[in-house]
Amino acid sequence: MLIMLMLLSLTCEATLSTKFYDKKCPDALTTIRKSVRTAIAKERRMAASLIRLHFHDCFVQGCDASILLDETHSIKSEKTALPNNASVRGYEIIDNAKAAVEKICPGVVSCADIVTVAARDSSEYVGGPSWKVKLGRRDSTTASRSLAESGELPSFTASLDQLITHFARKGLDKRDLVALSGSHTIGQAQCFTFRNRIYNKTSDIDAGFANTRKGRCPKNSGSDKLSPLDLVTPNSFDNNYFKNLIQKKGLLHSDQVLFSGGSTDKIVYEYSKNPSLFNSDFASAMIKMGNIDVLTGSSGEIRRICSAVN
Repeated sequence: MLIMLMLLSLTCEATLSTKFYDKKCPDALTTIRKSVRTAIAKERRMAASLIRLHFHDCFVQGCDASILLDETHSIKSEKTALPNNASVRGYEIIDNAKAAVEKICPGVVSCADIVTVAARDSSEYVGGPSWKVKLGRRDSTTASRSLAESGELPSFTASLDQLITHFARKGLDKRDLVALSGSHTIGQAQCFTFRNRIYNKTSDIDAGFANTRKGRCPKNSGSDKLSPLDLVTPNSFDNNYFKNLIQKKGLLHSDQVLFSGGSTDKIVYEYSKNPSLFNSDFASAMIKMGNIDVLTGSSGEIRRICSAVN
């Protein structure tokens, strides 16, 4: 009986809950939201960056804020991994939110939970869906640059089969893949990620679209120049991304393969016609992604600052 009670206690302790901070830190979520909204009001692109930060954290070691850790003699930072270096943004926004929460509830709210909540608040701020975030994650004491560079993060050159496999490894299905890719309705991409696509034209890209994008991406220079992933409504979370794919106007190869005669075409078409369905599925997929390999209970720690272990 004692063993059963202990196991039950551990199970309960390890369960994420939307009410996790209701008593421990009742003002946590409003404090995080204020920091996020202030940041996006200054730079609307930050909404996409914070959603992407959450994605890049969860796909390497799980949703444990490992991506926030700086380099030390014992930690090889994920920040400098090839898919993240000079690309992933928003670290300072999470740091600011953490500092604000620490003032009211020291040592209570994890950086991993802040990253997750910030993604939800970012979506909501730019017209996307909101959802109830399950909380109780703890922060890792390690990072893994090697995992970040070894294929855990899907590439912008990935095929549809590769993308489906990547997401399946994380417990996410094809509908989750398409819905989460829909976050590319906002945000920008660097020239080097789509240069080959617009200059080496194939049958899966609209010629006029390719020519238009050349103005923002010279053939032999400007690799870090930015271009909106969605030229039509780049600052609003909507379903225009899927309409673009149907018109062969996906900016990245990994975008367009979602509508290329494969098994996800039907889902793209559904979302292009039904923005409410997209919003609902995006929220569900974000919740699922936020549950990937989380640390709970006595695992990990609650970092005092997000960039370093205690």
